[in-house]
Amino acid sequence: MRLPILMLALALATPAAWAQSSDDADVSGLQRRLQAIDADAGTAGAAAYERLQARQALAALAAAKSSQRASALQIAQWRVETAEIAAQTEVARRELGELERERGQLLVDASRQDAVRARQEAERLRIQAQIQAEEAARLRLAAEEELAARQQAETVLQGVASGEAAKLRAARQREAELKRREAELLKSLEP
Repeated sequence: MRLPILMLALALATPAAWAQSSDDADVSGLQRRLQAIDADAGTAGAAAYERLQARQALAALAAAKSSQRASALQIAQWRVETAEIAAQTEVARRELGELERERGQLLVDASRQDAVRARQEAERLRIQAQIQAEEAARLRLAAEEELAARQQAETVLQGVASGEAAKLRAARQREAELKRREAELLKSLEP
């Protein structure tokens, strides 16, 4: 008679033991997940409030009566999941902030490089304009010198021409004078 009662007690105790060992496995799994958040250098300081709530839920699960154990386990699971998500979200926010800072720095660097290129281009254009101004001044000076030389040549030519014209007039006057004298001499020689 003892054997069937013992078997019945054993049969009734086995599902409870299985449930207890299953709950213990769930609790230890939740604790490992929470410890993983704490141990990860990226998430160690993240989601402190949510991790505290998860620890409190695990403590409440450990202290829960068997009738409240299922709901306490569900709450603990939700709290651990919330802590994981909050930690990952905070890490993602940090990474996003870092990426935004890097982007900003890259934009500043690109802006600086553009400014350097613009200054170099402005300097190149300034030098080119200076060279063109110097070339224009040189050409203007050459044109002025050529004009002055031309005017001087014209003055010389006019001087030479007026000198030649004066000589020609003088030669004609002498020729006319000689003709007049010749005519007078011829008149005087006539009987």
